[in-house]
Amino acid sequence: MTGSQRREQLVTISRALFASKGFEGTSVEEIAARAKVSKPVVYEHFGGKEGIYAVVVDREVQRLLGMLTEQLSSGGHPKLIVERAALALLDYIEENTDGFRILVRDSPVAQATGTFSSLIGDVATQVEHLLADQFRLRRLDPAAAPMYAQMLVGLIALTGQWWLEARKPDKTEVAAHIVNLTWNGLAGLEKSPRLTVEKR
Repeated sequence: MTGSQRREQLVTISRALFASKGFEGTSVEEIAARAKVSKPVVYEHFGGKEGIYAVVVDREVQRLLGMLTEQLSSGGHPKLIVERAALALLDYIEENTDGFRILVRDSPVAQATGTFSSLIGDVATQVEHLLADQFRLRRLDPAAAPMYAQMLVGLIALTGQWWLEARKPDKTEVAAHIVNLTWNGLAGLEKSPRLTVEKR
C-alpha cells in the first residue's frame, strides 16, 4: 500500500469509528487495529487522533458546504432557493449519514473551526445576502437580514439533526414542511404542503 493509499484507508476507518463512537470514544489503538497497522503509523500520517479527526471533519464540511452553496447560488425565486437548500441538506444526511453524525457531535474543545456551528455560520452569511436583496424589494430594513439568515439556517439545520435519526417522513415531505414554515409563517401554514421543485 502506498503512503497515499494508507492515509485514505486510515481516514475511512477513522470516519466510521468517529461516527459510531464519537471523538472521545475512539482511540488511536482502535484505528490502528482496524487498519492492521501499528500505532506509530497513525501518528506518522496524522500526528494523533486530533489530526485525523480534523481531516475527517474538514472533508465533511467541504462536501456539505459545497452542496449547500451550489443550491444557494443557483438563482431563481427565493422560495425555490429555500426548497433546494433544504433538500440539499437532507440529501447530504441521507447520502453521508456517518459524516453528518460526526459534524453534529461536539468537537474537541481546542478546535475552533470546522465545526457544525461554524459551517452553519458560513451558510447563514451566504443566505444573508439573498435575504437582504429580498428585504430591499419588499421595502423592509436589510439590516435585519443577518438575524433572519440565522433563524432560517438554524431551523433547517436543527430539523436536519432531528431527521438524521427519525428518517420519517420522506425527505421531500420534510423539506416541504420546512419551506411551509419558513415561507408562509405560522399564520399562513398550508394544510398539505408540497415542494415546487422536482422530486429526487
